[in-house]
Amino acid sequence: MNRRTFVAGAGMLAGASLLATGAPPLPPLATAAEPASEDEAPRLQPLPAPGRIDVHHHFMPPAHAQALQRRGLGVFAGQPLAPGSAEDSLALMDGQGVQTALLSLNAPGVYFGDVAAAATLARRCNEQAAELASRYPGRFGSLAALPLPATDAACREAVHALDTLQADGVMLLASVDGQFLGDPRFDELMAELDRRHARVLVHPNLHASSTGLGLEAPSYLLEFACDVSRAAVNLILGGTLERYPRIHWILANGGGFLPYVAWRVSLANALPEFAESAPQGVLNYLRRFYFDTALTAANSPMAVLRELVEPSHILFGSDYPQASAELVATQVQQLADSGLWTAELKAGIDRGHALSLFPRFATAGEAVAAAPVNESESSLQWLGRSLKKPIGALAQHLKD
Repeated sequence: MNRRTFVAGAGMLAGASLLATGAPPLPPLATAAEPASEDEAPRLQPLPAPGRIDVHHHFMPPAHAQALQRRGLGVFAGQPLAPGSAEDSLALMDGQGVQTALLSLNAPGVYFGDVAAAATLARRCNEQAAELASRYPGRFGSLAALPLPATDAACREAVHALDTLQADGVMLLASVDGQFLGDPRFDELMAELDRRHARVLVHPNLHASSTGLGLEAPSYLLEFACDVSRAAVNLILGGTLERYPRIHWILANGGGFLPYVAWRVSLANALPEFAESAPQGVLNYLRRFYFDTALTAANSPMAVLRELVEPSHILFGSDYPQASAELVATQVQQLADSGLWTAELKAGIDRGHALSLFPRFATAGEAVAAAPVNESESSLQWLGRSLKKPIGALAQHLKD
């Protein structure tokens, strides 16, 4: 029995298509079961030996490329948006020993001020991602795009993507239209994701407050790290992780600044306004996050992560094609050369840890450790915490 159930009872008693190659959009998935001609047959790529699983790999399906082009968005956050192609991704994957890439849209996502247009674009992109995964079985999975900040539309698309298209999870931008994840207006979506034990990649976006700072540094260098960090803290202190504990959150780019400031953020434990929203302690919730290695593979950030979370919560991510093939190769080599991890843990970061979240990519006979299932504060924990309040108040009174 969780705390909310306990309180309620007490109250009653007391009263893709391809990536952006310029090809036309693929037909609806409903036609996928129809016989295909020899020319239309999927072009299967041989699977490498069980290799890396890339949880942070972008694609730009035709629908998204066209939407960005109409708005003149060739550059975002100071960085050109890299379109890439299915062939480019497969070449990168084969060259770096990646068996499977989980495809997700890059920022700025699908919302440009029009909810209906965002919902339509998300649906088209998700269908094209599902078609791409079907065309190259075992090589691609998908993390679906959702039309936030429109919660109702995002709920509908999450249900369709996860239940009908069989997406492997969803990708949520850390902030959209000035609203960070953890805002209570998104609770309906969080409930849907919690019911499905969904896997969620939190990807940085550009918050409006970042654009007026007047800094020389391109926004993707610092502001992206801020965006993910702010969203993660808001998810904890706003109570989302407590209310919806069965969502598995993956923070892109090593969680931004969050690992470095973790202890400082944990000082919120002493603030009474967060006693109900984060009753199990900030670090407890923070250690539930998973962190991908994209742009974080060097020893210094990895050393911080190693001290903060269980190694099983560190996953390989490339950020390709936004990160160039050369940069991805450098990160792969950094992980391989690192003296921070045993060979067993390196293999876990490359593959095994991700299989706990995405077991369908396991090969025959491959052992998969089940991902932990988190819980909300129990009624017994809540009762014990409640009984301590008068004692703490008395101690403070005597101290004063």
